[in-house]
Amino acid sequence: MTATLAAPEETVPARRRIRLDMTVNVRRSPVSRAELMLLSRQLGSFIQSGIPIVTALEILVESTTSAGLRQVLGDISRAIQLGVPFTDAVSAHPKVFPPFYRGMLASAELTGRLDEVLEQLAVYIERDIEAKRKIRSALTYPTMVLFMSFGTVAILALWVLPKFKKFFATLHAKLPLSTRLMLSSTDFLRHSWWAVAAPLAAAGGGYLLAMRSERGRYLRDATLLRLPVIGRLANLSIVERFCRSLASMVGAGVSLPTALAVSSDSTNNRVYQKVLGRALGSMLQGDGLAGPIAQSKLFPPAAVQMIRVGESSGQLEGQLSSAARFYGQELDYRLKKFTTLFEPAVIIFMGVVVGFVAVALVQAMYGIYHQVKIK
Repeated sequence: MTATLAAPEETVPARRRIRLDMTVNVRRSPVSRAELMLLSRQLGSFIQSGIPIVTALEILVESTTSAGLRQVLGDISRAIQLGVPFTDAVSAHPKVFPPFYRGMLASAELTGRLDEVLEQLAVYIERDIEAKRKIRSALTYPTMVLFMSFGTVAILALWVLPKFKKFFATLHAKLPLSTRLMLSSTDFLRHSWWAVAAPLAAAGGGYLLAMRSERGRYLRDATLLRLPVIGRLANLSIVERFCRSLASMVGAGVSLPTALAVSSDSTNNRVYQKVLGRALGSMLQGDGLAGPIAQSKLFPPAAVQMIRVGESSGQLEGQLSSAARFYGQELDYRLKKFTTLFEPAVIIFMGVVVGFVAVALVQAMYGIYHQVKIK
């Protein structure tokens, strides 16, 4: 059910002014994905219950605790009362409502399924949040262990080992090779740290400069996909998100070319966007979707086959949803496997470094003791 709004008389410049104000406000008050999910679910429930959309927005403005969301909803409500269509009012907030969200709302207003589409959007955003949470959760512990390893090495190099060096110097003892290597490395890090920092700073500056160009961003995304292990995880994540986004838009009644264009942007990877752009061109010329995607070699064969079956049977939404679930489960499995292998590797690295320091110190102490005993 979609509420029909009477448009009060208002001049065009005033409507433009409302839209400009909304754009400025959203830059000051961004809205999180979790807030957007809750908004979609609540607004869909209100519309399904027969509550006019302006009244529903006013209720949400009063009930929300987010200042940013309250401001956005208030602006949308005022714009609708001035005669601006709901989709146009939402589209004035591109940083809050992503392209797929706006596209699905535009289709929903045409088909009169606004409440259903809002629920679909809430489910999609919820799954997207859950997928990102799983990735962050899987990588949190290994990252902490890695930083602890570097922190341990830094403490040994900058504070502990220099004290031993002074102690060894007072004894005028001949130190073993491992100890000399360790102390030389410590001296280099303390006194010539710029030799390490300068290349890192140059690399960071070059990266930031490259990210200003489209070619640089494309090379970054292509390199990410070629990395061992990480590239496979990125590939699975992109395929899962693409299938989920396309399935949601097709299910909402969005035309396939529009849905494909918007879902391509949702991949956040320029290699995939280039391939999907070519697929869109082929599809507009009368070709199907599965063929051009298969030629790219970026999508797994199972995903291509599901898309092909969906096209031939007219069940593209169902096949895409199945593919999204399958690759979501595959991503979870590979993330667990990655963390299972990565954690011991980091611990072993930390153990090797600390063990080398311990052995070097023990050898030095034993050598000094032996020399003193002989004298």
